[in-house]
Amino acid sequence: MQKNVSKTQNGVKINFLGSVAKQNIVTMVQNCATGQCECMSDDTKAKIKDMQVEGSDGNVELSLEGDVSVEEIQAALEKSKVLN
Repeated sequence: MQKNVSKTQNGVKINFLGSVAKQNIVTMVQNCATGQCECMSDDTKAKIKDMQVEGSDGNVELSLEGDVSVEEIQAALEKSKVLN
């Protein structure tokens, strides 16, 4: 799976390409929203105002709205138990 993280005007966007199931990304977002993930620091979680998942299996886009950096999100993706 390829993960492309880029800065947007409102936060950070992640494009997941290749062997990625949209449901896995939805599960990851739900875990974050309910505090069940351990991939992000509490500081990073507090910065995220909204998370939106779009696309389909093989090409999923996750948009994070808030004052987060590309580096913070890349570090979180490396720690994600859903993705790794």
